[in-house]
Amino acid sequence: MIVLIGVGHVFNISAQVRSIIEAERPDAVCVELDPPRYQALVEPPKERINAPLPYRLLSVFQKRLARSYGGEAGAEMLAAVDAARKVGSEVLMIDEDASRMFRKLWKEMPPSEKVRLMTSAFVSLFLNRRTVEKELSDFQENEERYLEEMGRQFPTMKRVLIDERNVVMARRIDAAASRWPSVVAVVGDGHVEGIVRLLGRDDLRVVRLKELMGGPPDKEGDGTGNAVARFHFHQHLR
Repeated sequence: MIVLIGVGHVFNISAQVRSIIEAERPDAVCVELDPPRYQALVEPPKERINAPLPYRLLSVFQKRLARSYGGEAGAEMLAAVDAARKVGSEVLMIDEDASRMFRKLWKEMPPSEKVRLMTSAFVSLFLNRRTVEKELSDFQENEERYLEEMGRQFPTMKRVLIDERNVVMARRIDAAASRWPSVVAVVGDGHVEGIVRLLGRDDLRVVRLKELMGGPPDKEGDGTGNAVARFHFHQHLR
């Protein structure tokens, strides 16, 4: 049995994630982290991040937005790990190594896509909470269309950050479910549909972000490729 939980790294949903894990008491909990990113959440580095400028800009945006919701970016992942340890579950970090992933992304991204990403990252600094909620609502309303638009505007980013990681995480979740009777997996909500398709299992229950947040926010949104990129890119920052 697998329970797949879709989360948003800027939203204050730690209590909801913790509650599900404590109620399920699974044998294993898979989290969308790699060991260095987990350590960075536990002990944030004091020195400046050595990463491309769009990453740093979007990281600033994510931290600011998380605080507007009364939390910290990535807190729901720490809550999942803490709850797993509390109930005696095995903790499995199932994501790709972040530093290697972003080096690959920047190396393989063509100049035109880098310019679009840079523009989107800069614009994100001026987004407010309401705008992000509208983008999230639009994504939840028509996820397939949003991912198609992201693939058109940012094909390298979609491939590296979404598609390839879906394959890796689905494989590791499936391996965990083959070893343990009950598994909870906590991943970014933008990965849920892709992982569900790749797993192709009948013993799967899904909890989406909008359920954790108590229902969808407003149904308006700008529907642009840049909005899609901002939403998905900051889903993967720590």
